[in-house]
Amino acid sequence: MFKHLKIKLIALAVLLIGVVGAFLRFSGPAPLDIEAFNALYERPAPTTDGPMKVFHLGHSLVSNDMPAMLMQLAGQDHSYETQKGWGAFLKAHWDPDQPLNGFDEENGHPRYRDAKEAMASGEYTALVMTEAVEIRDSIKYMDSGEMLHNWDAAARAGNPEIKTYFYETWHELDDPEGWMERLDRDLAMYWEGEILRRALAYDENPQPIYMIPGGQVMARFVREIESHGGVGGLKTRQDLFSDNIHFNDIGAYLVALTHYAVLYQKSPVGLPHALRKADGSPATAPSPEVARLMQEIVWEVVTGYDKTGVRATSG
Repeated sequence: MFKHLKIKLIALAVLLIGVVGAFLRFSGPAPLDIEAFNALYERPAPTTDGPMKVFHLGHSLVSNDMPAMLMQLAGQDHSYETQKGWGAFLKAHWDPDQPLNGFDEENGHPRYRDAKEAMASGEYTALVMTEAVEIRDSIKYMDSGEMLHNWDAAARAGNPEIKTYFYETWHELDDPEGWMERLDRDLAMYWEGEILRRALAYDENPQPIYMIPGGQVMARFVREIESHGGVGGLKTRQDLFSDNIHFNDIGAYLVALTHYAVLYQKSPVGLPHALRKADGSPATAPSPEVARLMQEIVWEVVTGYDKTGVRATSG
């Protein structure tokens, strides 16, 4: 009898721990109402005159090369710094008690700057943040909505005129639920619904955090080349990647174009396609045909998604 009672008590304790854990993970505000959320993005983002000073906060799906390519696309007066880690959660960047794995390896270059110091300086016109994938684990265990809010608030405390951005990435190509299927589903369900809308709900009068739809651009471009049996030497999604998740030079160029279109609110059509990596060496360049297709797709996706803050008339 006592043995069975003990088992039941243990089971009840486990259940209570799970319930309390779930409550603590989502103890912040509920996601911002969908109508209020959409209303925030009815108007385009304010334009930024002149070159931008950008801070990139994230992990290896930012990379060293992509921000360097963005600087070349934007022009020599564009500047940037970064803070990254291996698969780093926003919480690992925010909370000193959380390990930031790969800190030395990811930040051992001249473009590193401490993120909190950078935001406090008020020097930046844009903060670009991204969250670690698996995105559901980040949401469940690492308070993604709260962390996005915290970084947004820190940026605005340093510079009330700063614009903040949330960079959507992707999962591994061999994800059992399907790489393309997850890109189609996860944007609204997780990146917006469980992170961005929760982050915005912390403030009584929230200001937009704009999206950089890297995953959506990837999906649109991959559909185009795969449906045509290849374009300009690119045949499948694997041709954009160096492994199952990290982009190669061609993929970095596509993501840099996406950042350019959102940050500068200008069409990337006609921009150069032969660029250099962060170390100054030549990057593998897409063919002129592929570069043009990438540029056109980026502009279509960015201007077709109101959460970017960019409209077709902007560029």
